[in-house]
Amino acid sequence: MSYRPAGPKLPIGVVEPLTRIMYRAMLHPRLPLSTQRALADRALDVEPLPRDTVVRTLTVGGRPTERVTVGATETDTAVLFLHGGGYTLGSPHSHRHLGAHLAAVTGAAIFLVDYRLAPEDPYPAAVVDAVASYRDLVDNHGYSADRLAISGDSAGGGLSVATARRLLDDHQITPAALGLISPWVDPGDDTHETWSTDSVVNRGWSRFCADAYLGGGDPTDPGYAPLHGDLTGLPPTVIHIGRREALYAQVIRFAEKLRASDVEVDLLEFDRLWHVGHQQAGMLVEAADAVDHLGTFLRLRLDA
Repeated sequence: MSYRPAGPKLPIGVVEPLTRIMYRAMLHPRLPLSTQRALADRALDVEPLPRDTVVRTLTVGGRPTERVTVGATETDTAVLFLHGGGYTLGSPHSHRHLGAHLAAVTGAAIFLVDYRLAPEDPYPAAVVDAVASYRDLVDNHGYSADRLAISGDSAGGGLSVATARRLLDDHQITPAALGLISPWVDPGDDTHETWSTDSVVNRGWSRFCADAYLGGGDPTDPGYAPLHGDLTGLPPTVIHIGRREALYAQVIRFAEKLRASDVEVDLLEFDRLWHVGHQQAGMLVEAADAVDHLGTFLRLRLDA
């Protein structure tokens, strides 16, 4: 049975134009970054959290973190969730709803880490924070790597891959699975053919974010752009992408490279759901179905 959070649902034809208007206003390159961050944190406050959601604040890996569960608060499975926002905005608060819906499907504790953002802290600060958070959950919070997955959306999806790679290379740790929603795996590439059909991101804002995160670095550095790196040895991976998204072509290339590297891949493409439409799982059936697919993949690997 598919995941169906309580509450009224709206037609996708109603939600999409409203989403487009909201993000076109919020992610405007001329809007002060402080304003963008404040709006992103509160954009979904009108949507109720799933029933029996419990949010606890703590510090993980030296960073402020929210631990989100739905139903049972004690579990030996967990997901480190790395939020999107172009590496320049987003927080545990902005992604609390998505974390809660994912917790409801997986039965796991979802850890939303507040990693450092650019331009104040460019690459590799986010990777350092994410790796430290995963290590802390293993070393000090009682989770074993085979019961601890990594998931993320957009920039957080690319960060999830970079984090898994560094854990594998530097610490000989392999996460249980990767759950990637529209992962930004090559921020240096802005030659997308689908900018005009993307309901959320735009070229000017994306370019600002990519440059802010890069700082003075190399745009082909695999830690910054995992598409350019070695993907062998990565854990089973589920990838979601909309066919009308600006990131569609690079995500498809990434999935093909994963398969060529003998990584188990479950790729799901959406005809209508937009960039990280999963955020609207409480009001949109299509988004709830997407969370159900992603969460089921992770749950099966966490419980294996």
